[in-house]
Amino acid sequence: MVAESDIFDITIIGGGPVGLYGAYYAGLRQMRTKIIDSLDQLGGQLATLYPEKYIYDVAGFPKVIARDLVKNLVDQAQQYEPDVRLSQTVKTLERDESQQCYVVTSDKEVHRTRTLLICAGAGAFQVRKLTLADAARWEGRGIYYAVGSKQVFAGKRLLIIGGGDSALDWAMNLHDTASHITIIHRRNQFRAHEDSISKTMAMGVPILTFWELKALQVTDNNLVGAVLVNNQTHEERTIHVDAILPQLGFVSSLGAIKDWPIKVQGHSIMVDQKMQTNLPGVFAAGDVAGFDGKLKLIATGFGEAATAVNFAKTLLDPKAKAFPGHSSEMGPQTLTTIVPGTHATVV
Repeated sequence: MVAESDIFDITIIGGGPVGLYGAYYAGLRQMRTKIIDSLDQLGGQLATLYPEKYIYDVAGFPKVIARDLVKNLVDQAQQYEPDVRLSQTVKTLERDESQQCYVVTSDKEVHRTRTLLICAGAGAFQVRKLTLADAARWEGRGIYYAVGSKQVFAGKRLLIIGGGDSALDWAMNLHDTASHITIIHRRNQFRAHEDSISKTMAMGVPILTFWELKALQVTDNNLVGAVLVNNQTHEERTIHVDAILPQLGFVSSLGAIKDWPIKVQGHSIMVDQKMQTNLPGVFAAGDVAGFDGKLKLIATGFGEAATAVNFAKTLLDPKAKAFPGHSSEMGPQTLTTIVPGTHATVV
């Protein structure tokens, strides 16, 4: 028999922005919380791929650097000392009826929880890379798929490939760092916010539609140019570049989660209006959750996490209300109360 202290009220799979906000809200509702993440740090893609990228669509911030947003979210969640387990990949999900809990097995240990909140983003992801034969040898010294430091592009002629928010956001973020920026996109339709497109164009950044990267130009073991081809006219042109930043999206997978007894459509875990899956007590929020009218935004993910946690609370305590009241109406003692249990542990 497993000790009651080893069974958490809620376990959150995914330590990105949505998972971190869910952990904060669970603490606010006095739930013993555990976070499991496959990465070696909290923050998800914002921490690993975009630490210096500005985020523009989070409430309360005209713009905020990703690493600063992550720090604030971590600080907010850790007020309630969640148990944090990093570098762990979840494998199986089972139900232990004898102790009325779920059993989540990772590649390192077994976790027991009364309720479960899946905030796995798009799941395990890999950056979609260029298919050019010689592209791999230039990774990290001319071709970059992520921006760890803006200074890598200081004074350089930069080619950005892509038509989504990431491509346009990096053009704006690096405008004062690179000496020149060119964007190419294989279509004339963008997957970016209209405001981002307008602002990028107002900066004078050339945006070449229907153009693709055909080949690299190299001199004295340095990247010096890019051969472009127009996919409509087949015209070719060469531009001088010192660095290339492809923003082509990701190849993602739910991994072992897709084999769990929960309803999945495509890459989404289907949920109801309470953010609950077909399994009682198992919820999903953020990009991984699917429902009619879904918008994959950090802003909406925060609300989904709060909804899931509040309804999870009602399963743990039938006397509890889903609506927790307004935090501004809670006294200081209520806001700082921590349920006795294990202290925050980063493993």
